[in-house]
Amino acid sequence: SHLTPLGILHYFFSPSSSPALAEVNNLAAERHYINKDVITKSPLAMGAAYESNIQMFYQEHMHEDEEIRWILEGGGYFDVRDEEDRWVRIEVGSGDLVVLPAGCYHRFTVDEDNYIKALRLFQDQPKWAALYRGEETEKSGVRKAYLSGRAAGFRD
Repeated sequence: SHLTPLGILHYFFSPSSSPALAEVNNLAAERHYINKDVITKSPLAMGAAYESNIQMFYQEHMHEDEEIRWILEGGGYFDVRDEEDRWVRIEVGSGDLVVLPAGCYHRFTVDEDNYIKALRLFQDQPKWAALYRGEETEKSGVRKAYLSGRAAGFRD
């Protein structure tokens, strides 16, 4: 797929399927993830905080850890940068599980229904710390490691 050279992994596990949670838990164990939570982003669930929260997610950023999201309901879009710094849009919906590597610039928005419910996986305590694109993030070790991995085609 066109996402593989960017280090992005995609899986599909139907949330309505009994074995799906076991498969997601197996993937989490393989990647050394020990915590998880469920988030819901919608005007109904978040009230007045919804708009500013969605705008924050849509600012280009990266994380020091992988970002893993399993979409349980609703839908949205992850935009990531390709090798030539162009945006690539990844549509996600119920059942999609996406792994964005640490150091990968991206942004996120919900689809036109303004609703998404997702399981988030964490290697440590649940946290969401965005590092917005700029001079400092370009110099960070995690960004340099991502760029090296991408240049090598993410081969081990």
